[in-house]
Amino acid sequence: MAGRTGAAAIVRCDWVSPDDELYVGYHDREWGVPLYDERALFELLCLEGAQAGLSWRTILARRDGYRAVFEGFDPDRVAGFDDDRLEAILQDPRIIRNRLKVFATRDNARATIDLRHEGGLSRLLWDVVGGKPIQNRWQSLDQTPVSTPESEAMSRMLRKRGFRFVGPTICYAFMQAAGLVDDHVVGCFRYGEVMEGARPLNSPA
Repeated sequence: MAGRTGAAAIVRCDWVSPDDELYVGYHDREWGVPLYDERALFELLCLEGAQAGLSWRTILARRDGYRAVFEGFDPDRVAGFDDDRLEAILQDPRIIRNRLKVFATRDNARATIDLRHEGGLSRLLWDVVGGKPIQNRWQSLDQTPVSTPESEAMSRMLRKRGFRFVGPTICYAFMQAAGLVDDHVVGCFRYGEVMEGARPLNSPA
């Protein structure tokens, strides 16, 4: 069940601790809001990959550090990092210092740039859900899947194009966060609201 918290008894998804301001803010303002911008999608995809084996809370608390060392997750800048630059990043305590994940960020930047010849990262990702978010109707967190046919298809397409740390489970967490699916539980005050930011695939921002 979704939990009630706050003076006005606001109902949120049950993965959100009412005492965790970082999680509350992320849930209320970001999680599930449809993203279309290449840079924002690239950042989130890399951060979801960095989460593998860890909690999202761990990565979220270091997000500013990641943004600093990867220059705002600008794909063009990150794609140009040489090995020495990545080795230096591995010494930075502001991020999780996992060699495979750090080097994968550069690979993902280069793959993102290559995708511009196919319409771009946003188009590839949103094509998986037919250009509009999937509205789910979960009553509680334990009903939410860890992967779906759509996340499996996304994983295959991304891997084929050179992306790393994009397994089906990572891709589904990404889809939830980036608003390709609305997985706010039905009782959550954000259920359905995030869909207000959705737009058809080919519409202007």
